[in-house]
Amino acid sequence: MKEIIADTKLIAYCGLYCGSCGRYLKESCPGCADNKKATWCKVRSCNMEHGYASCADCKEFTNVMDCKKYNNFMSKLFGFVFKSDRNACINMIRSNGYENFANYMATNKMQSIKRK
Repeated sequence: MKEIIADTKLIAYCGLYCGSCGRYLKESCPGCADNKKATWCKVRSCNMEHGYASCADCKEFTNVMDCKKYNNFMSKLFGFVFKSDRNACINMIRSNGYENFANYMATNKMQSIKRK
């Protein structure tokens, strides 16, 4: 099993931190950026098309929740079930930078910031 490390390459396009994900740590998932099977993910595709590291780099939406690709039914369901706040993750990246975000998430062993 892999160890949780702070690595900006392990930040998913949607703001989740793959470096703390159980599937990634067990080596059953390559993480968002390297997951060639994730062609279904519109957020991933959009970021790749625009050359963004994540939705935090988006120039079109100052509030990522206004983006229909980001804020869709499945993401709402995922957020509810896992008490995940990807919007808070994106906002943390925007305000603190990728390096600080990766350090925070790895140190706290978090895949996502929890909804309040």
